Amino acid sequence: MADRKRVLVKEKLAPEGVELLRQDFDVDLGMDWTDEEFMARIKDYDGLMIRSATKVTADVIAAGARLSVIGRAGVGVDNVDLKAATKRGIIVVNAPTSNVLSAAEHTIGMLMACARNIPQAHAALKAGRWERSKFGGVELMGKTLGIIGLGRIGSLVAERARALKMNVLGYDPYVPAERFREMGLDRAESPERVYREADFISVHLPKNKDTLGFVDDEAFTKMKDGVRIINVARGGIVDEEALARAIENGKVASAAIDVYPSEPTTDDILFKYDQVVNTPHLGASTKEAQLRAGVQTAEQVALVLKGQFAPNAVNVPFSLGEDADEIMPFAPVCELLGKLVVQLVDDPPESFDVEFEGAIARHDTRVLSMAVLQGALADRVEGEISIVNVANIAEERGLTVRETKQPAAVDYLNLVTVTAQDGEAVTVAGTALGVKHKPRIVQVWAQDVDLVPCRNMLFVRAKAQVPGTFGKIGAKMGEFGININQVSVGEAGDAAHEVMGLALDAPISAEQVAEVVEAAGLVDARRVIL
Repeated sequence: MADRKRVLVKEKLAPEGVELLRQDFDVDLGMDWTDEEFMARIKDYDGLMIRSATKVTADVIAAGARLSVIGRAGVGVDNVDLKAATKRGIIVVNAPTSNVLSAAEHTIGMLMACARNIPQAHAALKAGRWERSKFGGVELMGKTLGIIGLGRIGSLVAERARALKMNVLGYDPYVPAERFREMGLDRAESPERVYREADFISVHLPKNKDTLGFVDDEAFTKMKDGVRIINVARGGIVDEEALARAIENGKVASAAIDVYPSEPTTDDILFKYDQVVNTPHLGASTKEAQLRAGVQTAEQVALVLKGQFAPNAVNVPFSLGEDADEIMPFAPVCELLGKLVVQLVDDPPESFDVEFEGAIARHDTRVLSMAVLQGALADRVEGEISIVNVANIAEERGLTVRETKQPAAVDYLNLVTVTAQDGEAVTVAGTALGVKHKPRIVQVWAQDVDLVPCRNMLFVRAKAQVPGTFGKIGAKMGEFGININQVSVGEAGDAAHEVMGLALDAPISAEQVAEVVEAAGLVDARRVIL
């Protein structure tokens, strides 16, 4: 029995997530480890689970020699060096929907705190001051909420704001006009319109080089006097120094901030202003969100460690979205075909042609082409290889892959055909059958076969229509003590050679293959390990 893979849970995680991992893997808890101990011991783990406090730097990734997956129990992955992980072929997963409801509700809470000075009034009363007249606020009904970023959280905030009878004006260039109409929102063509018309502005953007400092001095000058600002997204999207200046000059009446450029922090430029409501990054801090984050991330980590595709991988160079259920059952087939075809060619191939036929041809199949390359390069390049770095590795070696698609398949509902070019073309094909999508090899050397793939296989080409060929092959296998579990003979037609595929219950050596070729008078034979 193979050794169980090991997972390190570095930060506190929902117990349900830990238990899910323990069903299939050995799990250690390292919440009390020092940074030095973490660096020294990470080499022993295949998977790493973190939240927001652990910094997974390039040094950590280099030390994690066995790492194949890093799971961030939450939405962002700011604390993971994605470039270093991708270069190593380590898949980084998260739980992008785990906290969206909690974050949206927290945004609404901060919105109300901004409008009615609730925290400030609470603090004053607790300090022994009855200051009713000081903390008058404004109603939300009829006010305009400007939302910058209409992703999952922004959309939920908009929905709740409309329930409060607010007018909602949204800006997001990546959301089509039809979606705005479906949500009942007014669509701004530019952030300037939001700045000009909104009484409250809430930002819900991802943090990257394009959004850092998005709301800056220039943006504040374009806003209404007395505007109120909410940031429950990422620290730094609202320029804090610019916000401080806008508070001091009266442009901004109040603000509610949950996130900061550097966290954790107890010394932020905005903490000195009574007009600013501050919370310590509580957007995801609900029991429900933490449970979802832990379980969803654990599920993704488990998929990767079992050799399956994780839909929430953040460093895969494309997103499948709703196509995942239709596409991913064919990933094992494509990886299998890549492994098979490179063992049938004489020289390392220069290119691969991948043809998709049937319903899968209607979807984005790039991930399946990458799976072909992953299979083809497995155990043939130095270092780890995965779906996240295979394109770069192939490019470094001058390998190309070309896709063709045909929405109508003839003999199967879906068919994947891979042709490797190494001077001459070698073609194999496969499909996935049944509700469990079991891989099946259906073509080898361009001849139809029907084989359930297994670890050890032998593919031969024999002179067509020569009686006794299979008997001689079987006799040699008997001498070797190797059983033939299944066999499929191709339809030669007018070809001079016929293809035969054999599934074996034990490995066969190169010397034994040579004996089989000589004894049975074969044209050639290739042992294949899948």
